[in-house]
Amino acid sequence: MKSQIPAYRLRFKLSLSTETYLAYYKGKANSIQVRSLDNKKIRFPANAIRNFLTHDGVHGLFEIQFDECNKLVEIEKISL
Repeated sequence: MKSQIPAYRLRFKLSLSTETYLAYYKGKANSIQVRSLDNKKIRFPANAIRNFLTHDGVHGLFEIQFDECNKLVEIEKISL
């Protein structure tokens, strides 16, 4: 049986206004691209951060987890 442990994790900061996130939500772009704290390029579906949307947008330090096939496992908010 294959392990469900994520292959790797990266941390990144994100600061999107509500208006910017809504552009993603309305389909103007379907993915978000950021740089990790160790300067690696990360691209993930915009809907993966929907749970973090507030009236002010999406802001904070996040950790993204991928499996051994580079498939998104989870995104967690670490801090503001």
